[in-house]
Amino acid sequence: MVKSPAMSAPTRVVQVAIPTPLRCHFDYLVPQNGAVPQPGARVRVAFGRQRQVVGVVLNNASESALAPERLKPIGEILDNEPLLPPRLLQLLTWAADYYHHAVGDVIHTALPALLRQGNAASAPGVTNWVLTQTGGKLNPGELTRAPLQQRLLGALAEAPQGLAPTALGRISPGWSAAMKILQSKGWVGTQQRDCLQQRDVPLLPAPRLTPAQQEAVQAVSAKFDAFAVHLLHGVTGSGKTEVYLQLIERAVQAQRQALVLVPEIALTPQFIQRFEQRFNMPVAVLHSGLSDQERLCAWLSARVGKASIVLGTRSAVFTPLAKLGLIVVDEEHDPSYKQQDGFRYSARDVAVMRARREQVPVILGSATPSLESIYHTQSVNYRILKLPDRTGDARLPQVRVLDMRSQVPVDGLSHPLRVAVAQRLARGEQSLLFLNRRGFAPVLMCHACGWLAPCRRCDARLTLHQHARKLRCHHCGAEAIPPTKCPACSGAELRPVGEGTERIETTLTRLFPEAKIIRIDRDTTRRKGSLEEKLRDIHAGDADILVGTQMLSKGHDFPAVTLVGVVNADQGLYSADFRAAEHLFQRIMQVSGRAGRADKPGEVLIQTYHPEHPIFKALSRHDYNAFAEYTLAERRETNYPPFAYLALLRAEAPQLGAALNFLHMARDLGREIIGNEVEIMEPVPAPMERRAGRYRAQLLVQASKRPPLHNFLSRWIASLSEDKLGRKVRWSLDVDPIDMY
Repeated sequence: MVKSPAMSAPTRVVQVAIPTPLRCHFDYLVPQNGAVPQPGARVRVAFGRQRQVVGVVLNNASESALAPERLKPIGEILDNEPLLPPRLLQLLTWAADYYHHAVGDVIHTALPALLRQGNAASAPGVTNWVLTQTGGKLNPGELTRAPLQQRLLGALAEAPQGLAPTALGRISPGWSAAMKILQSKGWVGTQQRDCLQQRDVPLLPAPRLTPAQQEAVQAVSAKFDAFAVHLLHGVTGSGKTEVYLQLIERAVQAQRQALVLVPEIALTPQFIQRFEQRFNMPVAVLHSGLSDQERLCAWLSARVGKASIVLGTRSAVFTPLAKLGLIVVDEEHDPSYKQQDGFRYSARDVAVMRARREQVPVILGSATPSLESIYHTQSVNYRILKLPDRTGDARLPQVRVLDMRSQVPVDGLSHPLRVAVAQRLARGEQSLLFLNRRGFAPVLMCHACGWLAPCRRCDARLTLHQHARKLRCHHCGAEAIPPTKCPACSGAELRPVGEGTERIETTLTRLFPEAKIIRIDRDTTRRKGSLEEKLRDIHAGDADILVGTQMLSKGHDFPAVTLVGVVNADQGLYSADFRAAEHLFQRIMQVSGRAGRADKPGEVLIQTYHPEHPIFKALSRHDYNAFAEYTLAERRETNYPPFAYLALLRAEAPQLGAALNFLHMARDLGREIIGNEVEIMEPVPAPMERRAGRYRAQLLVQASKRPPLHNFLSRWIASLSEDKLGRKVRWSLDVDPIDMY
């Protein structure tokens, strides 16, 4: 008997998110009598002619908009149960909608590399290096002619359970070759371990809280099953980390998990140390510096609830947690929380949305909160918690603004700053000099004709790196050998103009030959583990003067530093970016906070050619509230965030004018569908129009409310995706842009 259409079994269809730039899902058939994969599970499917890809099921459906004969069947179900729980899957689809990005690419971002490749969702063992019986009998002090082998043996002797490659990398970037030598001698070997194995470290008791800290802890921990956003505004050294620790302890006692986000990988070691010294439990760590196996193990441990504390950088916000109870976003103001390419999301904003969806509290901590967060405490339900004083007897450093118009600097260092450094050296204290520009000099100039060494691929000058004897572009990475004669006039007098961290280090070495100087910037920390090694030397007292970029300004605790010198405080002061002043103030105030802790008073010297600027007046008083009030008033007058909402359409192409032509077409297309509450600006070349050989342009869209902006963007992007001109350029949309370049 032939069944009528009404009696036919419904077609079984699954909607799959596939990592592709296309902003849609793809329908596949479930074979008859086959299992139906659940939303959140991975499947292997055919995509294109001969390509097999791993996707994630979004939904099940009884039918598709396409005819059944046009649908391909699922190739393989990789997970018997959802790998991504429902709430996390909903968060990811919300993020794809909010940032107008392809949902398959968004979900791809949330998965560890091994899961994206289709590997089994089972935690692999991590290889540990351990001492053998023979090695355990050695005295590392006898290896005086092999200092690295000596350090490695000493570290293994203090770690009976062994050390993973990541931990060895923090000891020295060259650990692998030295360890193989030790292995050939039979002194060390390897063994497999659980990636969350607890290190045996002595536990430290919790210190007594100040009244302000106690008030903050009580406010947040009142409920771990209700959504609330708390902005913890505490001056540097006020004990924000201790507030985090107390809250994490209470969350764990309530059988909940805590997710802690930090803006930089460099901040994870000190947090791990603090957590291990306070809690008798392992910490799951997630960042790009881990091996694929370590990252997968930590991710899966968090997913099943085995890891009570999860610590990570930006992408860790998408980690599945079985029983989430608290989210902490440290240094919430930091621009590093915004992804600047591909899927351009803000981890801080996603963290707030995740807390809302999971009904848990989120705490945003900073000494210099973002103006958006300050505004939210005044206009929406963000609660501000203040820590106005440093803990113990420590006082905020004295700030002096140096008018460089009356100074005769030596390679950028004024006389008062040189004297202050000499005084710290005499007292056995450390100094920190901050300059947010690496290299020796930002410009190589001909004294005769004024020629400046250009980058051939960018609208930028090449930076001189004297130690490496190279001219480098800090935008595209191009390199050249410094010429001996001017290419324009054949003049022989080529001079480095301006200062970078390398030049400051060289000058300090000449002025203070006995001082031990450590420079920390991207050039000196390229090798894995080199940053951690330098930070250990600083804490061990093996440094008198620290020189560095903003890598030194973020959250580090240097107890022996009593002097901070800001060499060039005017960088970004008059930038076209409306956020430049905010970022400048935050950088200087953060690095100033490194001066003076415990019983050692600190001093900050800020060198500027514009001492009358309101920024420096507020900095000298440690008055972030005054700066925020002044800048928010400016933003209100100019209708910039947080009083408006922005989206930036960027385009780039190898041909001059192609990107601008595309944006003019996009503007015209947008004006056909725009409403009264959305405004499209005129397309303009990017501030650096040519970069890495490609010409760039941008188009700003602005609205006073979010819903009209997103309604417009949804229709606009759909139209742009179908336009033929859009296929000839590389374009992207940045919602809530941080970098306007």
